[in-house]
This record gives sequence, structure tokens and C-alpha cells, in this order.
Amino acid sequence: MDDPIRRAIQAARESKYVEFKEALDVTSDGEWCEIIKDIIAIANTGGGVIVVGLDNRGQPSGFDVAAILAADPADVANRIHRYTETHFADFDFCPAEKCGSQIAVIVVRQPDYPVVFSKPGTYAVSGGKQKSAFSQGSVYFRHGAKSEPGVTDDLRRFLERKLDALRRIWLDGVRKVVTAPAGSTVAVQPAGEVRVTVDPAAARIRIVDDTDAPAFRQVDPNQTHPYRQKELLALVKAFLPAGQHFTTHDALAIRRFHNIDANPTFFYRPKFGSPQYSPQYIEWLRENLIQDALFIDQARLYF
Repeated sequence: MDDPIRRAIQAARESKYVEFKEALDVTSDGEWCEIIKDIIAIANTGGGVIVVGLDNRGQPSGFDVAAILAADPADVANRIHRYTETHFADFDFCPAEKCGSQIAVIVVRQPDYPVVFSKPGTYAVSGGKQKSAFSQGSVYFRHGAKSEPGVTDDLRRFLERKLDALRRIWLDGVRKVVTAPAGSTVAVQPAGEVRVTVDPAAARIRIVDDTDAPAFRQVDPNQTHPYRQKELLALVKAFLPAGQHFTTHDALAIRRFHNIDANPTFFYRPKFGSPQYSPQYIEWLRENLIQDALFIDQARLYF
């Protein structure tokens, strides 16, 4: 289990980076507005964790989180876009457990720039009245355990975090150049996966002393990793034996247990969008699910 998740589950109180939710009604527009406010505030503050199923003391509330774990992250990203006009999807829904009770963990990461609400988060409450979770033009951050409109210092700290990250990247690049063997040539390639091609227009690189160095080009991840979570679930269910179930919970558990995110052959996360999976990953799942009767159970126990 990742350290941020473990720390959030073990926490006894909320903080700048941890939010507890006793329950979340996925059919309520109001509750979605409130949790979207928290997601954006945590993202703008540098990232953190929202745990659904724990009370304000960090103890299990007994709430059934199955509907939350079954939610499609792409649908949540669409809700966020509705209020921000930003394609922010840098979060994950993960199953976890505390004191024998299942809980849902939403891991949120920092965006490249502060996310601003372009529309008010207004929803109906009892008595025919309305309430706003956030207003148009507001930028939310975490102040202690609360999600509140930001001030100048919040924006300054956001920029400082991004600059620090850029400095680390630059220094790492400088270090690689300085320590390169004498006579080395530095070439800059676009980020992304590469593969061999016979296209004469492709950029050429040399990784050996062979005079006929192969050419490489960036590939389209929508071709190499065409399946999102809904397609993945449908494909897996199609080859499972009758009576065997495969849920969103199972998909996430396997992904975390086997660290699929770190395998670019299986997994790709676009900058704006939900994770995508390759045909190789589907085939790997098929082989393991059919040949190993305990394959899913091992991942489920881990979470």
C-alpha cells in the first residue's frame, strides 16, 4: 500500500492533506459538489487523500462504499470539467480496509496549474432553498482541515512547489550531461513511448556503435493502449468462466498489487483523462485469471 494511503488510513484527524467523509451518496448532486470542492482544494494544495467511510476521528463509519468504488473515474472527471472547464483527472479511486471495514480512498495529485471554478457549485437543499459549495471564479485550497477560497499566499506556495519540481528536473538533466562520457552527443527527444520504424523522416538516435542506428518515433497511445476501464471490465467478463465475477474493485486491486502503473507496456495515463490499458495487459489478465484460481483473491486480500 502506498505511503500516502497508509498515513491517511492511520490518521486520527483530518489535515491539509487528508479529508474524511463518513458517507457519499453518489446519486446526490449536492454531495458531488462538496467532494469536488475537496478534490480541487487538495489538488491545488499539492495533493493528498480523501477517505470515504471514516468519521471525523478516523474510525470506520460503517458506510457501504461499493457504489463509490464502482464509479468510473472518467465520469468524475466530466463532473469536474462541468464546473472548472478543465480536464483534471489526476486522481485514483482505491479500495482499502481499516479495522475490518472496507473504505474507499481517493488519491489526488497536484495539477500543473491551479484549477479555478468557472461555474458555481449550486444545489438544492431542503425547504426549496439552494446552497453553493463554491462560487464562480474561486480557487480553493486546503487551510488546515478545511477547503476554503485561496489567498495570495496559497498561489505563491503553489508556484514555489512547481518551481521546485522544475529545478529538480533541470538539475537531474544537468547531472546527466555533466557525467556523460567524453565525446558524448546530447539529443532531445519528445516524451512518450518510442518504437522502431522505417520512416526516413523519423528522428535518429544511436545507442550502440553500429553505424546503422535504428530510427524511433513517438507512438499514438490511443492505438497502443486503446482500452479504458469500462472496456477492460467488459473484455475480462467476456472470457471469465460462468459465475466468476470481476468488478472495478478487482481491477484496481490487481493494478495496485502488481504495480501495473509502473509498466508502460500495460498502462498509460494521459495528461487529461483516465488510465488506458494495452491489448498485452488484457492478454496477461486472461492468462492469469484462467490459469490461477487465486489470482484475484491475492489482490483482494492485499487491499
